Amino acid sequence: MEIYDYIVVGAGSAGCVVASRLSEDPGVRVLLVEAGPDMNHLWVRMPAGAGKLFMNKQFNWAFDTEPVPTLGGRTVYWPRGKGLGGSSSINGMIYMRGQPSDFDQWAALGNDGWSWADVLPYFIRSEANQRGASEYHGGQGPLHVSDAAVTHPTADDFIAAAQQVGIQRSADLNGPPHEGVAYRQYTIRNGRRHTSYNAFIEPVRHRRNLTVRTGVRVTRVLLESGQATGIEVIDQGERRQIAAAREVILSGGALASPHLLMLSGIGDGAALHHHGIAATIESPGVGRDLQDHWFGSLAWRVTPESSYNHRLRGLHKYLEGIRYLLTGSGYLALGAAPVTAYARSEAGRPEADLQLTVSPMTFKFNASGNPVVDDFPAVSGSMVLLTPDSRGHLALKSPDPLQAPAFHPNYLSDPGDIRRSIAGLRLMRRIAEAAPLSSRIVNELVPGVSVTTNEQLLEHLKKNGNSGWHQVGTCRMGVDGQAVVDPRLRVRGVSRLRVIDASIMPRIVAGNTNAACIMIGEKGADMIRADAAPARAVSR
Repeated sequence: MEIYDYIVVGAGSAGCVVASRLSEDPGVRVLLVEAGPDMNHLWVRMPAGAGKLFMNKQFNWAFDTEPVPTLGGRTVYWPRGKGLGGSSSINGMIYMRGQPSDFDQWAALGNDGWSWADVLPYFIRSEANQRGASEYHGGQGPLHVSDAAVTHPTADDFIAAAQQVGIQRSADLNGPPHEGVAYRQYTIRNGRRHTSYNAFIEPVRHRRNLTVRTGVRVTRVLLESGQATGIEVIDQGERRQIAAAREVILSGGALASPHLLMLSGIGDGAALHHHGIAATIESPGVGRDLQDHWFGSLAWRVTPESSYNHRLRGLHKYLEGIRYLLTGSGYLALGAAPVTAYARSEAGRPEADLQLTVSPMTFKFNASGNPVVDDFPAVSGSMVLLTPDSRGHLALKSPDPLQAPAFHPNYLSDPGDIRRSIAGLRLMRRIAEAAPLSSRIVNELVPGVSVTTNEQLLEHLKKNGNSGWHQVGTCRMGVDGQAVVDPRLRVRGVSRLRVIDASIMPRIVAGNTNAACIMIGEKGADMIRADAAPARAVSR
């Protein structure tokens, strides 16, 4: 039997960090195991290739939810990264940490050591910011964070229009005051996507004590006498076991980690029994507290110079490709929507709960799942509710580890989420109607000028809204009976087993989740080293 000190399951945003940091100690052996393939592909490296990866099942798990009653029975598509780098290899590359109040709230819920003051050093440690080191940013970390490769006058005008409606200009959305309107930063290095794998594993993959395996499907965690002893895997069609002398760390993300716990007999006993799985550890919170961001889309037809749609069609598309290959710049080097505003849906809100974005281009997916840029000048926008109170869950469909669980997101089930989302759509319209952005707009395409009442806007949110693809919370950290892991990310009721990924978030962060997942990986690795579980005796 293969034996390692630490086994990290999942080479995604957090897992790559954990494996890299643990393997800094040459005295321990670390295995990083990933179900997907290597992600060294043109569409992964090129930032604009994200659209090509959205439905690409080679690099994407391409999940679908169950029909969502609160959306009129719609199913919702959930892309998740499959391969080295996980979802950091297919996402929009946005580097946004969340608001300081997010982490202070985690601490207030009993999670000691997770306040903003506690986590900021880990954000800083991981980061090599293009703008250099400062009180709030790192300059020498593994993960490269950069400004947008090119700017556009329409994006500038969105910033100015947002200021006209009372949203202050910000120089840094990841620094004080953490609310305002500005250009975003991205996990892009020299025009190429910089994934968690590129940042944390690729430079150190030569370490003799670090083993990286791809194409290996983990089917369960092995448990013995109340402790994790290793994992069972399917590798090249064969089922076998790998031992962990110190700890097993699940970093599969908010969808895979709870699934693995359930398959291993950790979860709600009655639900597990229904599928013929013996409940080794009763943990009713596994798979519960599912949270995600829901967004409402907008689009406007604009004057010709106000959109770069024409630059991504016909001959111009190939010229942009040459520009990118020669310089690493241009519109193909951009991440998702370049500008955003963080604002409050209601005057009495204690923090920003809306993320409002604009991009000077529009596209649709064709029947084969490829993005096709529109053949007329247009601008797209979105309104994301950052602090939803709606909660969903995931559940086993089958004891077969290769069958995905059932996802029940329960979007817009909370009345306050509906009220605040509608307010966000109205605020986006106010920005579009404000100078100087208004001078560029010909007419509103989505949801359209005829959609004016709250009832109509809600119907738009239900029919045309979509997931922000930021699922968290399904192995929630806490000190109450429903918490799955404790504040040191140890699975409650089991020794030598932790979860370190987005699933541990008690509440979703008010921003994009990738940066927070990397921070969780940094902090989780430090906790493992500080706790220093002695190696148990393992017979080969």
